[in-house]
Amino acid sequence: MDAILSILIFFPALAGFLGFIVDKNSAKVYGIAVATIELLLALWLWAKFDTTNGGMQFTEKVSLISDFGISYNVGVDGISLFIVIMAALITLLGIILLRPDTKNMKNMIVSLLFLEMTMVGVFLTLDAIVFYLFWELSLVPMLYIIGAWGGPTRVYAAVKFFLYTFVGSLIMLVGLLSMAYLYHDANGVWTFSLLDWYTLPLTETQQFWLFLAFFAGFAIKVPMFPFHTWLPHAHGQAPTIGSVILAAVLLKMGTYGFVRFSLPILPDASVTFTPFIMVLSLIMVIYTAMIAFAQKDMKQVIAYSSVSHMGVIMLGVFAMNAEGLGGSVFLMLSHGIVSGALFMLVGVIYERTGTKIMDEFGGLAAVMPIYATVFGIMLMASVGLPLTIGFVGEFLVLLGFYQVSPIGTILAATTIIIGSVYMLALFKKSFFGPVRHEKNLGLKDLDKRELSALIPLVLITIWLGVYPNPVLGPIDNSAQKILVDMENRAISPATKEAIILSKKEAN
Repeated sequence: MDAILSILIFFPALAGFLGFIVDKNSAKVYGIAVATIELLLALWLWAKFDTTNGGMQFTEKVSLISDFGISYNVGVDGISLFIVIMAALITLLGIILLRPDTKNMKNMIVSLLFLEMTMVGVFLTLDAIVFYLFWELSLVPMLYIIGAWGGPTRVYAAVKFFLYTFVGSLIMLVGLLSMAYLYHDANGVWTFSLLDWYTLPLTETQQFWLFLAFFAGFAIKVPMFPFHTWLPHAHGQAPTIGSVILAAVLLKMGTYGFVRFSLPILPDASVTFTPFIMVLSLIMVIYTAMIAFAQKDMKQVIAYSSVSHMGVIMLGVFAMNAEGLGGSVFLMLSHGIVSGALFMLVGVIYERTGTKIMDEFGGLAAVMPIYATVFGIMLMASVGLPLTIGFVGEFLVLLGFYQVSPIGTILAATTIIIGSVYMLALFKKSFFGPVRHEKNLGLKDLDKRELSALIPLVLITIWLGVYPNPVLGPIDNSAQKILVDMENRAISPATKEAIILSKKEAN
């Protein structure tokens, strides 16, 4: 199927438009059907994907504004492939988890389908302007989801989320336009194609300023310290489905931007800024983990934990070796699966009790044993227990980062220790000891709807923890291609030396 990527991008949006005429009582079933088809298409793409090819595949290109080199240009490699599959999976499971009595269910389903279109578009687009359009459009449905279905201060959280990301995006747009101008100045033609930009030699000064412009957009989306303050508010006020998609997919747009734009286009500047990025990332890892330990709200613990894990991902990206870069992409998937499940689990207990405060529970393991088991598995994956999906990515990132900074790796590894402390403290307070409120004795365990959303994530967590090769292999091929391109394009000998290429034997 030649147009598989276009179908993946626009099918949810088309279905979203049709969703307006669907009966409100059938909206959830309709949403599940659409999201299932989208996931099957993504899995079909994986089945047809050449896992030995690290370059772009299934490319499509249609000129939109030829005078300025703007085109609809899409493609997929081992890095974007699995993020797209994860986005489709999380959207489907999130819709399944929605309560039947969710207010304005039709509007929620339509919003989620449009959001899915923008997310998939971001990860498949190879034209900078179209990428920017999808990037900005993703703000609209998420703003609406937080503002319409969120908590008491949802409007403040939604506006803060929008303003932070929008301002950063405007600065990023200046960088994108400047990059197109530099290409025109060098070659006499306009283009916004990333594949063309990868061939443009830039001076170190040009790279320096362009890196800062890209950094503004990507760092806020990650979010990196000190731009992270919008995230706890957004998570705290967002409905469960909003927190799930925000943590699992939207945050990955920032780290993906660094991988797709900053590293291959600006190799020298990326190396120059590496110490700065690593300092900020280490602060993210340690500082936000300590804040997570101080929280009393289960959802806030997981929110700050997300920031800490995103710091580990950034360390892997800027380790600039195959282990670090490949591990960071795998950790994007791992974090998406695990954090998505944890936010779902918090949503489950909140729906039953109306609170997320740990001290209000106690003894849940006896009252809700299946819930406690699922929570425990995902909690262990979050702290990187071997044989879970969380271990693979963190181990590779730390292995890659060790080649760059052994001392920094020791500091970064504290996320495993601190993470174990605050996650086990959460588990102990909530699931063991006496039941603190008599009304909690009657809490129902996970029902079929909740199990249908959570069991697939548990199975993936164990499967990719035990046998990650089907995913890790294609990711590694694409990561190595990016590193080779960086080394070939670097103009500074110091940059070439800093890019550590892992050699792997030919099959």
